[in-house]
Amino acid sequence: MALKICIPTMVVLVGVLVFYFSISPTHAQDALLYRDPKQPVETRVEDLLRRMTLAEKIGQMAQMERVNMTADIMKDYNIGSVLSGGGSWPKQNATAKDWVDVINDFQKGATSTRLGIPYIYGIDAVHGNNNVYKATIFPHNVGLGVTRDPELVKRIGAATALECRATGIQYAFSPCIAVCRDPRWGRCYESYSEDHTIVQQMTEIVSGLQGDIPEGHPQGYPYLGGQDKVVGCAKHYVGDGGTVKGINENNTIIDRKGLLDIHMPAYPDAIRKGVGTVMISYSSWNGVKMHANHDLITNYLKGTLGFKGFVISDWQGIDKITYPAHSNYTYSVEVSINAGLDMIMVPYNYTEFIDTVTFLVEKNYIPMSRIDDAVRRILRVKFIAGLFEKPFADLSFADQLGSQEHRDLAREAVRKSLVLLKNGKHPNNPLLPLPKKAHKILVAGTHANDIGLQCGGWTITWRGMAGNNNTIGTTILSGIKSAVDPSTKVEYRKKPSSRFVKAMQFDYAIVVVGEPPYVETFGDNLNLTIPQTGLRTIHNVCNNVKCVVVLISGRPLVIEHHLPKIDALVAAWLPGSEGQGVSDVLFGDFGFTGKLARTWFKRVDQLPMNVGDPHYDPLFPFGFGLETKPIVAGNH
Repeated sequence: MALKICIPTMVVLVGVLVFYFSISPTHAQDALLYRDPKQPVETRVEDLLRRMTLAEKIGQMAQMERVNMTADIMKDYNIGSVLSGGGSWPKQNATAKDWVDVINDFQKGATSTRLGIPYIYGIDAVHGNNNVYKATIFPHNVGLGVTRDPELVKRIGAATALECRATGIQYAFSPCIAVCRDPRWGRCYESYSEDHTIVQQMTEIVSGLQGDIPEGHPQGYPYLGGQDKVVGCAKHYVGDGGTVKGINENNTIIDRKGLLDIHMPAYPDAIRKGVGTVMISYSSWNGVKMHANHDLITNYLKGTLGFKGFVISDWQGIDKITYPAHSNYTYSVEVSINAGLDMIMVPYNYTEFIDTVTFLVEKNYIPMSRIDDAVRRILRVKFIAGLFEKPFADLSFADQLGSQEHRDLAREAVRKSLVLLKNGKHPNNPLLPLPKKAHKILVAGTHANDIGLQCGGWTITWRGMAGNNNTIGTTILSGIKSAVDPSTKVEYRKKPSSRFVKAMQFDYAIVVVGEPPYVETFGDNLNLTIPQTGLRTIHNVCNNVKCVVVLISGRPLVIEHHLPKIDALVAAWLPGSEGQGVSDVLFGDFGFTGKLARTWFKRVDQLPMNVGDPHYDPLFPFGFGLETKPIVAGNH
């Protein structure tokens, strides 16, 4: 019996068969492996990379500032990353939800592209998630180095990761592992120490931010331990802390052995801990801009050290390869990408960047292999970070923002970061710990009742700012009032006159003075003196009553001439939002344990002067710090 099939049915059947054979086995082999979380990361990377057009690849290499980004730009240009620079927030006093909503809006644009590659959001979380209102602000690194406590720093990293995730952020530009060799540098407070061994110890913060790397993890390969962790960034590669006279973004003049012995050692440690990214320094090494240094980026970082994450520029860092900045942008793009940079922090002129890279690739000035290497590294980090499985943020960690547990941790860090430099005018008559019970005490100085000043730069805004209305925390004055006996009268004067101090007959005084907030080049300082207002307060108070001076600063300052009139001197650095950590130790609930991680010089004409130098003649040497014992409750 003959098989009868009508013509329309035959057409449909043939069409189905043609479609079937067109997808099998070819399409079976061409399955979207990059979408399959069961596949190895490298399989997913290569599968996605081969599907990408040149435009999609170049888009992944761009990092844009939040203020310049929209979901449509993300979708149209396949942008790989967005950042919030210092002081860049969705709105004043933005909540965790405000942050998450903005981040997810951009992600909708990214995931609606042809390949659906998610972007990654980065932020300068350098002492907590410090751009964010109500976040816990930890002491800056200059204080944390004093603790010599890697486990403490690891816990701070873990807390910072949680507070970043609370706002939907997956990527922190931290840690700064600069070795500051000259305190005249405006970024010295971002450095743990002048001694690379302490900086190396503090790379344990990478494990806090990203999670503990498992045994057998491939050498040099990035790692992320889960959705409660963030991708870290070791910066600024390399030699940023060694510039001439501490001038920011300037030239580090040192031979190769010196560079590798002093400024490089923390990078292998961070890489061993699985750090996801490395940021390049604005500075130069022996006249060669680091953003253009092929030997140190490609040959040494990626080659010798075997780093498999991605290398990112600093903010408009490639523009500054030339002087004036951006004067030959085509050259800057060419030399930086060929040097080994993978992602460029543009952050505004994204179309110029994309057009320039496209031109340079099409004209063979940048080889396609270099583009593929860059994008391969970026995709690798994104896959490891789980962004393809969970691109959108939620509010599951919102309660971690400024949590009491994190504030208690910051308070502990403050206590451990304090260095007691002097305790009494005579060795047998110490002033500290102070008695909690007294008739009347004076608290004086510009920094005693100011959260902004005690936090310093990189706090809510880029440069930081004075005042108690910018974020949540506890001032040193508040801590003092909470610590003393209820019967003790606490008098506060920001700038008391000598006559006032003498007339009031205080039992003792606590003077809290120091530097104003600053960042980067704005903090470069060739004099390193305490501001006149602070010196005047020290003079008016300490000449008339027993006093302890608490110095709030991002580095050692000139103090030798004023020491004779001061009974006790405490270096509190930039303690952050939890000022009661200072009072905890002043009144003996905890002892002083901190030891200088920086040399305290006598005069600026001695600088640079670091431990081990032949001309070493400090006021207080590296490692110095007087100790006190906690007072048993009831003995105050």
